[in-house]
Amino acid sequence: MKNPIKIHSNGPMSGFQILMVALCFFMNFNDGIDVLIVSFSSSEIIREFGLSKTEMGYIFSAGLAGMTLGCFSLAPLADKYGRRKIFLISLFMISLGMFGVAFAQAYLPILAWRFLTGLGIGGILPTIATTAAEYSNDKYRDFNVGLIQAGWPIGAILTGLICADLIPIKGWHYAFFLAGCFSAMMTILVFFVMQDSEEFQTKKIEEQGVKVLLTEELKPNTWRLWLAAFFGFMTLYTVMSWVPTIAKDSGMPFELATYVGISLNIGAAIGSSSIGALGSKFGLKKTHFIYMLAAFIVMQLYAFLPLNTVIIFVLVMFIGVFAQGGFNGIWPILSRIYPTSIRATGVGYTVGIGRLGAILGPAVFGILADNQVSNTVLFVLFSLPLLVMGFIIRTLPSNKL
Repeated sequence: MKNPIKIHSNGPMSGFQILMVALCFFMNFNDGIDVLIVSFSSSEIIREFGLSKTEMGYIFSAGLAGMTLGCFSLAPLADKYGRRKIFLISLFMISLGMFGVAFAQAYLPILAWRFLTGLGIGGILPTIATTAAEYSNDKYRDFNVGLIQAGWPIGAILTGLICADLIPIKGWHYAFFLAGCFSAMMTILVFFVMQDSEEFQTKKIEEQGVKVLLTEELKPNTWRLWLAAFFGFMTLYTVMSWVPTIAKDSGMPFELATYVGISLNIGAAIGSSSIGALGSKFGLKKTHFIYMLAAFIVMQLYAFLPLNTVIIFVLVMFIGVFAQGGFNGIWPILSRIYPTSIRATGVGYTVGIGRLGAILGPAVFGILADNQVSNTVLFVLFSLPLLVMGFIIRTLPSNKL
């Protein structure tokens, strides 16, 4: 183990601290590519294999199932074996899974490779939030933990731009191949640059596992956070998975429908990069609740307004700002509630429980859509979990928020 870099909580951030936060940002950027590439490719995958929306929903959910298992199994190991080792294992899984999909010629192998990719992503997401918190000083901790979440939608935006031009010419297989190359490059970068923080290396060793999250002190927050993540992920991943396909079904050409997905992620980048800073100033619980309430209102507008191309783009962008950006307020909240020695476990289990909602949401949406449930009804139904999440977070008893 390398000698730890000294971090002063009240002092300015060093160049190495900034580098580590930036590396977390780009790992989340990589996750944005890996998750959203299947959404942007969904209409072409459906066409090539003659899939129903229900079957496509299972592809979305296979990746989410892998993410869930990764959150429960891989992420907590970062508290025991170190953040760097889990990053390397996870990035290797993502790279292998992306290359596997790139060369897949049938439906079932795609399900398997997406599950493996999701497993790696599940190990990374809780661990980057943990690492960014540990490498930040007190002044910028909430901002940095929120900022790295903007890497995800920015990766998704660039994925959408590339897919819009690349897939009609080269095909969706080639897009997955390029995504695998980027994941492999990130694996090499982490191997040579990443180092576990001083806060982790000098931490007090504590009992590991879910029991540490259910002590008398932490249990009231833990149960609320698990429920909030479940409902938030249910809507978030449904919207992210299906928005490009919904747009294409409305008559938009493939390229324009892809840009609707990009609009969603532009909003998400704005919301994700702002909520941590606003939360530090006005309170994380209050700021999160306002974002969730605004997201609910915007989704009602999408459900009931007469839509044209311009209105679709604008509303989808604001859904990104408030739904995804607001959801990402949960990361600085988690980093404040759970101490260093169990932080990856706390974040991992919360995200894992949330992933159960993420698995359920896209699959249910696809089934309802195949049964001719209108988009109006679907958007109303899937906006309600955002309100539930907002109210739950607002009731957290922690005095750290």
